[in-house]
Amino acid sequence: MPRRTATMLASTLILIALLCAGVLIPVPYSEMSPGPTVNTLGDHDGEPVLQISGRKTYATSGHLNMTTVRVTSADYRMNLVEAVYGWLAHDNKVVPHDTLYPDGKTEEQSTQENAEEFSQSQESAKVAALKELKVPVTSWVIVSTVVKGSPAEGRLHAGDVIKAVDGTAVKEPGDVAKLVTEHKAGENVVFTIVPAKEQAAAEKAHRTATATQKVSITTAASDDSGEKRAIVGISAGTDHTFPFTVDIKLADVGGPSAGLMFALGIYDKLTPGSLTGGKFVAGTGTIDDDGKVGPIGGIELKTVGARSQGAQFFLTPADNCKAAAKDTPTGLRLVKVDTIDDALAALADIRGGDTAALPKCTK
Repeated sequence: MPRRTATMLASTLILIALLCAGVLIPVPYSEMSPGPTVNTLGDHDGEPVLQISGRKTYATSGHLNMTTVRVTSADYRMNLVEAVYGWLAHDNKVVPHDTLYPDGKTEEQSTQENAEEFSQSQESAKVAALKELKVPVTSWVIVSTVVKGSPAEGRLHAGDVIKAVDGTAVKEPGDVAKLVTEHKAGENVVFTIVPAKEQAAAEKAHRTATATQKVSITTAASDDSGEKRAIVGISAGTDHTFPFTVDIKLADVGGPSAGLMFALGIYDKLTPGSLTGGKFVAGTGTIDDDGKVGPIGGIELKTVGARSQGAQFFLTPADNCKAAAKDTPTGLRLVKVDTIDDALAALADIRGGDTAALPKCTK
């Protein structure tokens, strides 16, 4: 065989081998891409996203779209060819698998965590919107989760209302950890609670729960490195009672990043006129009970998804502005927001046509 032909044959075989290896060999990466956007003022799967009863609502117009990111599943193993294509693709993002599923977390565990965060974001969105409207909301501190195998297991339960710790009234979730850590490991701490079942029955009967119990728990030492803290093995959260019903109907979505857009959608439906003036506004951002907007992941992908659906303006958490401004889709205006008040002010400028006054995101 002539040397040139042999060289070409060998090169071809090597190339085929490399291509096969690229297709067959998995790499420890996952892919993120723009997900669907949903208008919080509209319908999804045949029913309104925001359903409010017991309070007068008003007609709306335009769009207040929440945005999402689509990710590959925990069990999916990307090959080298797909990873290279993802790195080169403008609208996709390849990240280490552990970024999305740390410590061997299964897809089921990740889905559950995302569902819990999504549920909490809905509650905070309702509270933030109603506070903005000066509508009274009753709040209290609850046991959010109980760690399996911890001192609190079997003694406290998710949904129990925490009224006091060692006789000191609890007003915020952070008060619980502060009071517990005043103890040394091995000491007893006394919780004054309203059991979850009693609280649920009271809410159903539209009355205030009054039957309290005292629960004594022996603290344990934390697993943290360094100085050991006294713990009981719970996380505290907040629950609320609303003067009317606000339901958010949106399946197959997780995480806390839609909080801002839900809050704005609720506010729009409960006030005369249109927040957007008929414009297509999208956005993202977590929100807490006081209306503070927090950063989210995948901002570059969310702006791409929003613009592809026709968004003209994108409400961007202040802490995400720098990343979003690096590669803003053509025709999309980024609007910097840090609170729900910022977002409402920006929407007033948008519907009034005073877009020069909008706070900008810069690189």
